[in-house]
Amino acid sequence: MSKRIAILGSTGSIGCNALAVIEHLGAPYQAVALSGNRNTARLVEQIRQHRPSAVAVRDDEAAGAIAPLAGGAVLYRGADGLVEMVQRDDIDIVLAAIVGAAGLPAVMSAIQAKKTIALANKEALVVAGSLVIPEAKKRGVELLPVDSEHSAIFQAMQAGRREDVKRVILTASGGPFRDWPVQRMQQATVDEALAHPTWNMGGKITIDSATMFNKGLELIEACWLFGLPPSKIEIVIHPESVVHSMVEFVDGSVLAQLSPPDMRTPIQYALTWPHRRNGISRMLDLTKAFSLNFEPPNFDKFPALRLAYDVACMGGTAGAVMNAANEIAVSAFLEGNIAFGRISAVVADTISQHQLQEHPSMDDLLEADRWARNQANLIISQ
Repeated sequence: MSKRIAILGSTGSIGCNALAVIEHLGAPYQAVALSGNRNTARLVEQIRQHRPSAVAVRDDEAAGAIAPLAGGAVLYRGADGLVEMVQRDDIDIVLAAIVGAAGLPAVMSAIQAKKTIALANKEALVVAGSLVIPEAKKRGVELLPVDSEHSAIFQAMQAGRREDVKRVILTASGGPFRDWPVQRMQQATVDEALAHPTWNMGGKITIDSATMFNKGLELIEACWLFGLPPSKIEIVIHPESVVHSMVEFVDGSVLAQLSPPDMRTPIQYALTWPHRRNGISRMLDLTKAFSLNFEPPNFDKFPALRLAYDVACMGGTAGAVMNAANEIAVSAFLEGNIAFGRISAVVADTISQHQLQEHPSMDDLLEADRWARNQANLIISQ
């Protein structure tokens, strides 16, 4: 059976790891379509190595630079080009790894084209889970999680019935500031926030891990992926990042998925599901002594977690607003315009000023996204 894969966001951390997995797996796995934004040098290198049939470039200037170097690949330009590319007949699986809400239109387009979705773009469900999940069910499309936590839940849930799940336990590393006092954390520098202790990720996701907004986004994504209310999802701090998440069933059994912190493991499982293949990742060595530690999160120290639970309960346009405001706040922090401690405050203020729509259309969600970005920028400038 063919496994022709489009990687949206191929130049990012997930995209590069996915290409390494595909190269390791060999036939019938093939990267037939790639997309990037501004990292033209890396995209050109990927085109030369993998010889895709199609390439999409969101940034117009970058697209101009790529055009003479695309070889025989069809070049798609801008956001509309990405939406068009995922509908190609020579694509079986779309690995959605574009960070932020920018990846949502392409995910919806791929679902409508009945492609299997390997979902690394959690924002698609945070912003528009109320539309994405029904559309996928309507068209019989598989949504396979790529985030290590959601992959762990997906795997553990196969040991029982959905109605027998008592709770899901999302694990979080705690990020670089797990042991920092609040006052020091609020004044953390960009370099300190980017120094994640266990994962090597892109800048936006790494900052989200430091604030724990990443875990908040994963909470909301888990609600949509597994059809669970937020009351059935708990978050625990697990510094070693070996237990990727757990599922507790009504009989008291707790099933966990364990592996070293390496994104190639969940990426490969999403691409080979429902089968397993020899992996490229390092294996867990249980002959060596090591400890697994767990502790409850500090909601006062990490207000992003409480915000995420509130947003998950609110539903409607709240997820779109939280996600957009966070993207703006993180960008402002990385550019040196606000202190680290203000990121959560900007998001909370934006949400508090939003007029919630409980049953939004796609246009409503996109408008909420636009409004939240403008409002967050206004709050930052004050």
